[in-house]
Amino acid sequence: MEVLNENANPGQQGTQIDALGHFASLNDTWDGASELAADGARYYGGLTQAEVKPTPDSPLLRLGVDKMPPLVTSAILLDARTHVGGGEPMSAGQHVTPEHIEAMLEAAGLAERGILPGDIVLIYTGWSSDHYEDPDTSGVYYSMAPGLSYESAQHLGERRIVAAGLDTPFVDAVADGQLAGTSPPPSGTPTGMVFPVHEHFLTEVGIHTLEGLKLKAMADDGVSVSCAMVLPVLTKGGAGAPIRPVAIGTPSS
Repeated sequence: MEVLNENANPGQQGTQIDALGHFASLNDTWDGASELAADGARYYGGLTQAEVKPTPDSPLLRLGVDKMPPLVTSAILLDARTHVGGGEPMSAGQHVTPEHIEAMLEAAGLAERGILPGDIVLIYTGWSSDHYEDPDTSGVYYSMAPGLSYESAQHLGERRIVAAGLDTPFVDAVADGQLAGTSPPPSGTPTGMVFPVHEHFLTEVGIHTLEGLKLKAMADDGVSVSCAMVLPVLTKGGAGAPIRPVAIGTPSS
């Protein structure tokens, strides 16, 4: 039995899950200076701002974490630290591409099985095991990270997975300086989108995002396929929740 949580900070830090109502999309790019036209926001299933969160102080009336069931399903672990980073942690802003995903499936002996509908896909980048601190004295872990590319989000969405999880504070790649506004998003990020993986997963295809997972032990043991259990705290109207996910699988040796 492998316990995947990295830490137990409250709220949407630490090991946590995003509810589908955590994110909305706009048809037009906001310039960041004018008033945000939130009335035009659309959530998963085409729900409007008024239907999901009518006022800034209201909880999520729809798509909140209290509306989601526990996730108990098969999980696939892909070792990007080994096969993308060459044995070193992936770099901040670096993307896991669809080509990487297929190569990692091949390396894990899962090319024939592939990724099946209902799977959870876990990706070990090495970011957490090398950069996580409690307290976060260096200010590295939560300020940048590697992540999935937009094309990978589409690739996984087509396979109808139920959740994707990384050992990072975001499923999107975040460049050094991006959150502080001193650098742009990583190269390859679609124009007008800052967190395209969140947007695609949560607003378009209904895939939950798991962040801050502890995946090193699973990767070291070669546990490529497991039964995973993800039990969110069902906070009424919450946009996300702390989780204590567990995976049960057989080591390769």
